[in-house]
Amino acid sequence: MKETPLSNCERRFLLRAIEEKKRLDGRQTYDYRNIKISFGTDYGCCTVELGKTRVLGQVSCELVSPKLNRATEGILFFNLELSQMAAPAFEPGRQSDLLVKLNRLLERCLRNSKCIDTESLCVVAGEKVWQIRVDLHLLNHDGNIIDAASIAAIVALCHFRRPDVSVQGDEVTLYTLEERDPVPLSIHHMPICVSFAFFQQGTYLLVDPNEREERVMDGLLVIAMNKHREICTIQSSGGIMLLKDQVLRCSKIAGVKVAEITELIQKALANDQKVRKEGGKFGFAESIANQRITAFRMEKAPIDTSDVEEKAEEIISEAEPPSEVVSKPVLWTPGTAQIGEGIENSWGDLEDSEKEDEGGSDEAIILDSIKMDTGEVSNIGSQDAPIVLSDSEEEEMIILEPDKNPKKIRTQTISATQVKAPSKKPVKKRKKKRAAN
Repeated sequence: MKETPLSNCERRFLLRAIEEKKRLDGRQTYDYRNIKISFGTDYGCCTVELGKTRVLGQVSCELVSPKLNRATEGILFFNLELSQMAAPAFEPGRQSDLLVKLNRLLERCLRNSKCIDTESLCVVAGEKVWQIRVDLHLLNHDGNIIDAASIAAIVALCHFRRPDVSVQGDEVTLYTLEERDPVPLSIHHMPICVSFAFFQQGTYLLVDPNEREERVMDGLLVIAMNKHREICTIQSSGGIMLLKDQVLRCSKIAGVKVAEITELIQKALANDQKVRKEGGKFGFAESIANQRITAFRMEKAPIDTSDVEEKAEEIISEAEPPSEVVSKPVLWTPGTAQIGEGIENSWGDLEDSEKEDEGGSDEAIILDSIKMDTGEVSNIGSQDAPIVLSDSEEEEMIILEPDKNPKKIRTQTISATQVKAPSKKPVKKRKKKRAAN
């Protein structure tokens, strides 16, 4: 999958921000991103996080035959892998130009600088030596891979312990970790790479560029240095011409950054060694326990409870008095309740079953009133016109009286219109008979 290119608007925005000495993540021009180092349960396994760029380092060893021209020296091997998990643009199973350049730079930084005593890795001259292999895996890519990889490699080498061996004649005995304590590697110094990005043909300079800044940069300068201000290697890429003063300024900045990173590495190694000696919990799982959502542990912070009453009085005195007008909790939206107004219920419409019950009771009341008030009219209507019953079923009404037993009365519901309609004809007949008389 090809890398998604930046649009012209994004490119102009980044360059304009760099010209104003601003960065997207809020850092200053010479600021590094936060570095976090965590160790695994085994020796020589660590992860380094440089901002969002994350690299896993693993060191392994084995007894092999030495090289013919270096019979008394061990072998160092470095391998960096760029997986698709880190970025979709990385293709698996293919060595890109970036990967080749990073591997060569790591070898020059760590192997050619003689940071590890390779002669101490010799077991039997010309026959058996230790081969130390450093595997680096890029887990997430957010810019400045070489700095994170160099830190992960040197941290893994400092943390690694090889098995102890003994030689008796021609026999080489290899002891396990339970039989003898493992032996650390002999490390002379710790070289660390520091990257500088140049923009506008060297006019602007940034330390530790992220992934977006790397896309718009014109050139890159990498300086590998130890805390003694000894330059181990230097590499410039991008085809820009740098002045002598620019390189000297970058070397001074690199010396300060390397000293800070070296101190951080030493503190992380000392803390891990202390935890292992005390028998505490260690490993990757312990380093990420506080970041889980379901963790119940909370970091305690000291709280100063002195002068609480005085502060509370000051806050009350400075606060504004409450308003006299209190809003009424009335919701005028249809279908909702109105509180405190004393008006009719407004809880929406009644259901169909409730409507039928209320309709039936109203019809029964109307029928009784018609029978009591207009008895004559109902009798005449019953003789001349037939009574049409409604479609509703017969209803049973139970009248409860205090001193009498309840009686069941069956009533037939008749609509008011059907009762009034036939009562008009007999009235007309009476008028005609009076006129005849």
